[in-house]
Amino acid sequence: MSEPINSYKLGKVQVTVVKADRPNKLRIQCFDGEYNSEFTVSEYEFTNYRRLMNQRITEAYKNIKHKD
Repeated sequence: MSEPINSYKLGKVQVTVVKADRPNKLRIQCFDGEYNSEFTVSEYEFTNYRRLMNQRITEAYKNIKHKD
């Protein structure tokens, strides 16, 4: 597993950013204590669209809670 290059909280969701196996790609790992989620973005997307990505993460975890 790669060393985290960034880590932060979005409410109850812990977000960890690590280098992906492919060049110029990052793996975003999310965990709220119950559910894990992971996806890959380009470094450009992470730098320039981080706010939008964070909004989508927050919304996705809210939707998971409403489905239970």
